[in-house]
Amino acid sequence: MKNGKLGYQVYSARDEAEKDLFGVLTQLKAMGYDGVEMAGLYGHSAKDVRKMLDDAGLRAISAHIAMAGTEYGMLRDAADAAELGCEYVAVPFLTPEMRPGVPGFAKTLKDIQAYSRILKQAGIQLLYHNHDFEFVEVCGMPGLDFMYAAMDEETLKTELDVCWVKYAGYDPCEYIRKYAGRCPIVHLKDYVGEKGEDSPYALLSADGKDDKSNGKKVRFEFKPVGYGCQDIPAIVRAGRESGAKWFIVEQDLSVGRTPLEAARMSAEFVNGIE
Repeated sequence: MKNGKLGYQVYSARDEAEKDLFGVLTQLKAMGYDGVEMAGLYGHSAKDVRKMLDDAGLRAISAHIAMAGTEYGMLRDAADAAELGCEYVAVPFLTPEMRPGVPGFAKTLKDIQAYSRILKQAGIQLLYHNHDFEFVEVCGMPGLDFMYAAMDEETLKTELDVCWVKYAGYDPCEYIRKYAGRCPIVHLKDYVGEKGEDSPYALLSADGKDDKSNGKKVRFEFKPVGYGCQDIPAIVRAGRESGAKWFIVEQDLSVGRTPLEAARMSAEFVNGIE
């Protein structure tokens, strides 16, 4: 793609990666992906995964690694990410007792700061990957904004997941622009459906095109990027304007096609954006 590079979150094809990680990586390279974001090592050592990446012609952009409960665990995770060659590590998820709006959130912020310091020693920048639960109000603002206001951008940058931003009721383009210069990675994720109820979006046919059944309802479902409700070209433009270096495709679940078929559709769509 122009003015940015395309990556893939390997978790999206996790079952295939468990069986044949190198095969998945080589297929992704052939589809037009420039790099990957790891979420686990699928039974391999970090050193072995790095060799697979090098042999496939891909780079590890980042890794989703849950914060370990001890400094030793954080140091271990930082060492693995450095072995992979990651420029970034992202906190991928917070369990309910760690989230904005509960007493444990204060400890979460302290742990993030500690994790960031350890990663900095390995030359790695910490990011935060959002879901929708971070948009609960904290001190008069969405919890996600409170988190970024509580620490400087060198401590924590953002990896905005545009699916969950929109799902929470916010404009992904506006959120990307809000964090211009602080959002080196944008997670591209598409879907149909609305939060907690049936949706007015049209059903999509097996090839991903609108089947024109505008009067029908469809429950929430992840889609290949460009085949759901998101305005992906506008999101990519906002990312480019805001200094994003990477756009990473993630599809939590693929329905009606294999994850790698969905990955190919997503790559073709995004790489076709001018």
